Amino acid sequence: MTDGTGIYQIVELTEEIVADCHHQGGSILGSSRGGFDLDKMINFLTKYEINQLYVIGGDGTHRGAQSLAQECLNRKLNISVAGIPKTIDNDVDLIDKSFGFQTAVEAAQAAIQSAKTEARCNVPNGIGIVKLMGRSAGYIAVHACLGSGDIDLCLVPEIPIILEGDDGYLPFLLRRVLEKGHAVVVVAEGAGEELLGQSTEKDAGGNKKLPPIGEFMKEKIEQYFTKNGYPSTVKYINPSYMIRSVPANASDAFYCMLLAQNAVHGAMAGFTAFSTGLINNRMVYIPMKRLVATSPRMLDPYGRTWERVLAETMQPNHHLTVDHSNISMADHVA
Repeated sequence: MTDGTGIYQIVELTEEIVADCHHQGGSILGSSRGGFDLDKMINFLTKYEINQLYVIGGDGTHRGAQSLAQECLNRKLNISVAGIPKTIDNDVDLIDKSFGFQTAVEAAQAAIQSAKTEARCNVPNGIGIVKLMGRSAGYIAVHACLGSGDIDLCLVPEIPIILEGDDGYLPFLLRRVLEKGHAVVVVAEGAGEELLGQSTEKDAGGNKKLPPIGEFMKEKIEQYFTKNGYPSTVKYINPSYMIRSVPANASDAFYCMLLAQNAVHGAMAGFTAFSTGLINNRMVYIPMKRLVATSPRMLDPYGRTWERVLAETMQPNHHLTVDHSNISMADHVA
């Protein structure tokens, strides 16, 4: 735990301290981006005689953990490094799901319901737009869409956005609004780079900054409706941090318990450079090197999940042409 100056202090996590932490949102440990200093970490572990390190995070965190575990092996240090996949984007490959994902999808429903209420009540031609997290993968957006059943258009990073033309999203949205009087749009934060371009700016963790796709879509929808002679009221909702900071639901809390127990069992058995997760509904150990090799994963534009979205929304299908030889049968299951 830091004192605010960047100096970290040891905190002993007693049973009393952690007794109710699973009922709280966020992280009792805190989180940060960037600042990976291998020698500094090794010195800290050896200074305090730490022989088990549990690293919680996504593919970037696991890459760092893999480097740390390998350095411990190179120096012949008796330190076990265990990983626990954690990203609400659900883009860590191989595992069925990462913890926090189901909670995020559930929390997104309140924002979607608010957008629908605003769209339905603002006449004529009300439209609600909800931007959800999903930097390189649209899993939260599509699962929130399918869980809601109220979405008319779902935009994700894996599918290019074509605004106008015979199969454009804007003509489709206009037709939908004229049919039912309102519409709801869900957009993942990483969608639309083919329209807005990729930013050259990066945050402390090395992640590129994302273009403002939500505001862009709001402006384009308003302009298109006005150009075609239809007044519209477009409400834009960005609940991203509200979704990330809520307490885990019961399903994720149970999953967290399984992950934690499995990670401890692996470390106590002497394993290192491994992560733990659910694969085909079984708790397993995964070499970190294998886990990060294909992460972050992306939604398959030919898979069942995206086909379900298309069936639900009836939106135009703009998926990219992909090489079917590189898609495994597992990609088509979920």
